[in-house]
Amino acid sequence: MSDDLVVTNAVRIPRHEIEWSFSASGGPGGQHANKAATRVELRLDLASSSAFSPAQRDRVVERLGDEIRVVVDDERSQLRNRALAEERLVARLQSALHVQRTRRPTRPTKGSQRRRVESKKRRSETKRRRRRPDRDD
Repeated sequence: MSDDLVVTNAVRIPRHEIEWSFSASGGPGGQHANKAATRVELRLDLASSSAFSPAQRDRVVERLGDEIRVVVDDERSQLRNRALAEERLVARLQSALHVQRTRRPTRPTKGSQRRRVESKKRRSETKRRRRRPDRDD
């Protein structure tokens, strides 16, 4: 098993490219929060990462910038915060790598055209019956 962070089948980030830093997280928690370095900050230099092909790198840098930074202090455990930071990094990179498929315009089918015209005729007939009768009627 390799020590890479899997983003997609084609993109695997070597863990040595990820910079980690830890600090005490603010907020409630008493002595534990004041002493334990549970806040996790993860940084990845996208411009120099070896995990991306040139086209992927251009797409990711265009959407996220030269560096991506993820900060997590949701949990009391540093280990859990590290896992959350990696999950968030992967999610951001997956969304940045996603290529939107181009829409191919299609024609309406004969049946859908026929149903549309029939419904318009029914609606027209309903509205016609609501009118006041003519003098001729």
